[in-house]
Amino acid sequence: MTKRVLLCDDEIHILRAAEYKLKKAGYDVSIAGDGLEAWEEIQRQRPDVLITDCQMPRLDGLGLVKKVREEAALADLPIFMLTAKGFELSHDELSEKWNVCEVIAKPFSPRELLQKVNAVLEGEPMQV
Repeated sequence: MTKRVLLCDDEIHILRAAEYKLKKAGYDVSIAGDGLEAWEEIQRQRPDVLITDCQMPRLDGLGLVKKVREEAALADLPIFMLTAKGFELSHDELSEKWNVCEVIAKPFSPRELLQKVNAVLEGEPMQV
């Protein structure tokens, strides 16, 4: 069964680069331009992994993560948080409080993102 990845970012070039790399690796990829659109997509069909930007219009990434974690059925959904380099997020707080797998600084390598997605879906421990 093909694994589903939901990419959420308001920067189209980031969405397209990551989408291309993940699709080429065999994943079924959905994209969303903001947190509300991603939440609606999650309600339609649960992904196996969520990758979300932090700063977005309408509903930011942290707001999306909070909504996801409020749903018992989504408690184990692996989440990666993307963030602009100048915007500091505490990985420890996000990991402990919201069960975020990893905070990834932009710009990032789509190849490295693919490796992280592969690792989490194969049950490997995250290397922080």
